[in-house]
Amino acid sequence: MNPMPELAPMLKQLRLSGILDSLEVRNRQALEGKLAHTEFLALLIQDEVARREHKKFSLRLRRASFRGEKTLENFDFAFNPSIDRASILDLCTCRFFDEKVSILIAGRSGTGKSHIAQAIGHCAVRRGYDVLFTTQTKLLGQLQAARATQTYDRRLAALAKVDLLILDDFGLKPLRPPQDEDLHELIAERYERRPTILTSNLDFKEWGDAFPNRLLGAATLDRLRHGAYLVVLDGESYRSPRPLSESKTTLAKGVKKA
Repeated sequence: MNPMPELAPMLKQLRLSGILDSLEVRNRQALEGKLAHTEFLALLIQDEVARREHKKFSLRLRRASFRGEKTLENFDFAFNPSIDRASILDLCTCRFFDEKVSILIAGRSGTGKSHIAQAIGHCAVRRGYDVLFTTQTKLLGQLQAARATQTYDRRLAALAKVDLLILDDFGLKPLRPPQDEDLHELIAERYERRPTILTSNLDFKEWGDAFPNRLLGAATLDRLRHGAYLVVLDGESYRSPRPLSESKTTLAKGVKKA
C-alpha cells in the first residue's frame, strides 16, 4: 500500500512538505542499506533542517541587497599587495559582532572599499546575521520619505535593529539638514548595540567636513570611532580603464568634435 497520498497533505499541514523532496530517495536508501527506522527518520529530518537553513540563508542574502557577488573569494588581493589581507580575513570572522563596534573603511575611489565591506557582509550572512547594504544617499532618502509619510520612527527603528548595517559612500555628497540629524539618530540608536560599517573616499580627518553642523558631526563620529576598526585602502584602482589597441588609439586620436 502506497502511503504517499495520505502522507503528503499531513506533511503540508505540519509544514514539513520539504521532506517530500527527498522521501523517495531516502526510502530507497533505507531499503537498500537496511537502515533502522530511527536512522531513516534521522536522514529525513537532516534533509528538512538543511532545506530550511538554505531557505533562510537565501532570504537573508536577498534582503541584504548586495551588489553582485562581492565576496571574499572574489576579491583580488594580489592586485594591491599593500592591502592588509590578514586584517581583512580577521574582520571576516565577524568577532566584531561580540564587540559591537564599527568598521570604518577609507580610501580613494576604486581601491575596493565597497567590495571588502560587502565581503564582510557576506560572511555575516553565512553566520546567520541579518545584513543591509545601502548607500548614504539611498538611506537618507528613505528616512526623508518616511518622515513625509509619518513612518519615520518605524523606519528608523527597523534600521537600528539590523544586525549589520553597511553604509557605502559616506561623505560622497555633503549632508544637509535634516540629513545630518537623521544620520546622528541612527548611529546613536545603534551605538554599543549593533555594528555598522561605513566606507568613504574621504580621509578619516575629513569626515567631519561632511556635516554642516560640526558639533553634531563630532558627536556622530565620536560614536562611530569608539573602539572601531579603521581600514585604510591604498594602491591602484580596480576600475582602471582597459588600454586601447594601437588601431583603436590611432582612430581615437583622429576623432574631432564638430
